[in-house]
Amino acid sequence: MPTSGTLATIATLGEPRFPSRVGTTVDTDAVVPAAIVRRVDDPAPDGLLFEVAGPRATLFFDPPRTRAAIVTCGGLCPGLNNVIRSLYMAMRYTYGVPEVLGFRGGYGGLDPRRAPEPLTLTPELVRDIHRMGGTLLGTSRGPVDVGVAIENLMRRGVDVLFAIGGDGSQRGAAALHEEAVRRGHSLSVVGIPKTIDNDIAYVSRTFGYLTAIGEAARVLECAHTEAHSVENGIALVKLMGRHAGFIAAGATVANQDVNFVLVPEIPFALDGPGGFLATLERRIRERRHAVVVVAEGAGQDLVHADTTARDASGNVKLADIGPFLRQRIEAHFAQAQMPAVVRYFDPSYMIRSRHADAEDAIICDFYARHAVHAAMAGKTGLMIGLVHDTFVHVPIDLLTNLPPKRIDPESVVWQAVLATTGQPARFA
Repeated sequence: MPTSGTLATIATLGEPRFPSRVGTTVDTDAVVPAAIVRRVDDPAPDGLLFEVAGPRATLFFDPPRTRAAIVTCGGLCPGLNNVIRSLYMAMRYTYGVPEVLGFRGGYGGLDPRRAPEPLTLTPELVRDIHRMGGTLLGTSRGPVDVGVAIENLMRRGVDVLFAIGGDGSQRGAAALHEEAVRRGHSLSVVGIPKTIDNDIAYVSRTFGYLTAIGEAARVLECAHTEAHSVENGIALVKLMGRHAGFIAAGATVANQDVNFVLVPEIPFALDGPGGFLATLERRIRERRHAVVVVAEGAGQDLVHADTTARDASGNVKLADIGPFLRQRIEAHFAQAQMPAVVRYFDPSYMIRSRHADAEDAIICDFYARHAVHAAMAGKTGLMIGLVHDTFVHVPIDLLTNLPPKRIDPESVVWQAVLATTGQPARFA
């Protein structure tokens, strides 16, 4: 074990006792530090260490006697079907698990009182699903009665539950894990991080993120064409990003035709000589067109969002910044007696419902296979993370009190945005 640092301990169901038929296994003492950048005069700092994910030499579950289940939760994201397919294929063909169930409609599908029967996955059923967007199993937001859910899993003889979802869904997975422990049921609960916003801690890249950037960049290309084709044309594009502007930033750098980017991490003023509207006006007077990208969570203080209102997943309901910003832009140019044509784009549902591109398809498979390896070894209460390009085991309870990952205004990501757009660092 490492001599420096604190190991993020992963719960186990018991002593593994069944030999694995997987050929190459990982060193069980291998760890990855959460932080690798350090000063030369501090060569061995303390810090968080994560277990390296991968197949183990011995298993807790006897594969022929194991039953697994999958649930997909929250909003859609490119790659959900890829993960479902790879989970099934790894359980069946890597380990020889005879049955994998697919609970339908999110966590609500774990409650037999209000859900259809789960699907029994087969090679025929999953054969082509990776070519389609969405999720074979359906999804929803909102919690489930964990007691009822665990009773249902116990009654069906489910040994492994794979929970595919974002931070709210991972909190739900933690609750199911805790309830199973309380009841003495040996259930492996393994989370797979799913958020198109790429904002989960200890996950350098979630699946679906690069597909979203590619699709958003194509929208920005069209937006630029619209803005450039009329006098004083302004294209306003709202992209996903509740708490973090990674999609807005990534698509902007990929596209290279955006002039202004507004993200949740950096407050901005609309009015005043240094505000966004005055800066936009100067751009239009000089260049006669502009492309503006706004992340959905940006400017919530300006639209006076009700921070007490919550959706079914417990997330704060956002006010719609897109139409608000469009109205303010149109009003500003009308007051300035300067004709302007504003084209508004909101491609969010189109982007998130796409099937995964090649890069995301690969990372979906890796997330799924590492989840299967962890589950068969009897590990539980964890999520598969990606730290410094290495897949690791992250305790779910470590994530429950952490804020979402966000863009650092001093980071290379935001500096690239500023260099690409030429916008000021702040609108104040």
